[in-house]
Amino acid sequence: MFPTRSPTRAAQQVETALSPTPQPIPTRPVVSPTPDPTRPAQAEPYRESHLVQYGESLGAIAESYNTTIEELMALNDLASPDNLQAGQTLLVPAGELPVGPAEKIIPDSELVYGPAFSHFDVTAVVNNWGGYLAGYMENVEGAERTGPEIVQLVAQRFSVGPRLLLALLEHESGWVTETSPLEETLLYPMGKVEQDWDGLFIQLSWTANQLNRGYYGWESGWLQRVSLVDGTLVQLAPGLNAGTVAVQAFLAMPNSFPVWQAQVARDGSLMAIYRAFFGDPFQYAIEPLIPPDLVQPVMALPWEEGETWHFTGAPHGGWGSNSGWAALDFAPGGEQLGCNPSPDWVRAICAGRVVRSENGEVVVDLDDDGYEGTGWSVLYMHIEGDGRVPAGAWVEAGEKIGHPSCEGGFSNGTHLHLARRYNGRWIEADGPVPFVMDGWIPQSYGSAYDGILTKGEEIREACECHDLEFNGIRAGQ
Repeated sequence: MFPTRSPTRAAQQVETALSPTPQPIPTRPVVSPTPDPTRPAQAEPYRESHLVQYGESLGAIAESYNTTIEELMALNDLASPDNLQAGQTLLVPAGELPVGPAEKIIPDSELVYGPAFSHFDVTAVVNNWGGYLAGYMENVEGAERTGPEIVQLVAQRFSVGPRLLLALLEHESGWVTETSPLEETLLYPMGKVEQDWDGLFIQLSWTANQLNRGYYGWESGWLQRVSLVDGTLVQLAPGLNAGTVAVQAFLAMPNSFPVWQAQVARDGSLMAIYRAFFGDPFQYAIEPLIPPDLVQPVMALPWEEGETWHFTGAPHGGWGSNSGWAALDFAPGGEQLGCNPSPDWVRAICAGRVVRSENGEVVVDLDDDGYEGTGWSVLYMHIEGDGRVPAGAWVEAGEKIGHPSCEGGFSNGTHLHLARRYNGRWIEADGPVPFVMDGWIPQSYGSAYDGILTKGEEIREACECHDLEFNGIRAGQ
């Protein structure tokens, strides 16, 4: 449930409420927002349905919707205007969608946890403002974490920029600057009021997942409209960038059209907070975030030569359901293990430095600069703690990462979840730079987890069948 809410006190009084000195701004030249390739149709016709009642004629229906019999026949592939039946559903024209704001408000590199955050210190920024977030504590996955640590963890896992997360948190609840935010925000600081969704960690995780939905949905072309709180559909303006769309889509959910327009404008309530905290977001722009000639390094299958594993998950979210379809899943061969750790070893698919190793996650940085948001990085997920490679270690291709298990994230069976990022952006497994390992190329069937791997004339379909003859893949062949 997303209740309609007014802007927080911080958003309403941002110029006076935010008095400490904001973080220094980099001295590199400001990058002006540049047009992206435009999408078709600024105002797009859309359709509604009409349930035919007993005795209705096509002419009467056409008149009530200010259209013609011929248009209704074309829309519904009707051979005759007299062939209607009660209970039949017809498509009818319903005007044109309103178009959302066309202003870019953040570059893509501010949405993605990439090069622009290599020296960003969440704790220092939060402590500088001294609000409720600075003293917040929450038990996350069995460990006590501070508010800034939770923001950092969510930013890393979902690969979403922490400056944006902090600005949105302030916008929705005032937690960054207010020592005593409104009581209604204490359980649900991002406004998602639902049972079992209380606490900063789950609220920010939901926020990051929704932001990724907007970013990758726009990039892939399937997200072109947003729905406001009253159900109104709005056409996203052509020429926007994915980072701006992510913010627009997130703020559309709880708002009416005029409030939404005011919040997502370049001089609106959200960007006023952003500038007060960090200055002009385009001063941090990294463009292009993904070079047009990007090539994946050579990568091997993540198990030892001669072993056979199952292919269990075609392209799906890298972290959460919406972070690009960057991941593939594999399970060790042999008997189905349930959620018992496997004695088999996950092996490094390429060389790199381990920059994170905790809670089932192992993140390997391929350019060895100590930061996962620049260049290529690989996520190995559901790696058991016992035997897991430690942070700081260098691994060569083929060296041990750890044992597959159910540890970390969501898993209902022992397996390995593998995903790639470049400059912090999740790279789709079957996109322009496919996730190729030992010559196996992934292909999605159009829904998450559903698809195949191909190598020459060989095909393996993703499934949980544990039939080695059907979907087993042997390394080294």
